Amino acid sequence: MKTYTLHIAGLTRELPIIKLSYDLSIASFVILGDTEIVKKTAPMIAKKLSEVDFVVTAEAKGIPLAYEISKILNLNEYIVARKSIKAYMEEPIEVEVNSITTTNSQKLYLNNQDANKIKGKRVALIDDVISTGQSLKALERLVEKAGANVVAKAAILAEGDAKDRKDIIFLEALPTF
Repeated sequence: MKTYTLHIAGLTRELPIIKLSYDLSIASFVILGDTEIVKKTAPMIAKKLSEVDFVVTAEAKGIPLAYEISKILNLNEYIVARKSIKAYMEEPIEVEVNSITTTNSQKLYLNNQDANKIKGKRVALIDDVISTGQSLKALERLVEKAGANVVAKAAILAEGDAKDRKDIIFLEALPTF
């Protein structure tokens, strides 16, 4: 299997190169379970964030990073947009999302209680990788629908053309193949 060597925060990871389509392959970066990379990169992202009231992420891969950044920023909680409606959700708000790493259209949901918490607040959107930006754009639409003010968008990696964006914070660029 072909791999891409990623150097980030003093760490090295061998990422498998995965074919997504006829003309696009990506280096698969998965932070779930990698506490070392989360622990090293979260402070680097946190110090680049402006003052925020809440950190918001979409399930699932951004969750450990959002948790760690929230701890560093001394926030008592963080918000997770879900990919399906859960039994505890009352009057959830929703948006549709199309992502490079999923084949079908998905939706993101925010519980009404979480929506009320972030209404009028400054939020930072957090993810592991920003690629086409579709997942991030959907998350932004969702929190804005809740009345939040997005003050930062951040990820560990910017993949492909995302590295040229001026509206995101990221630590390293990740090529596509």
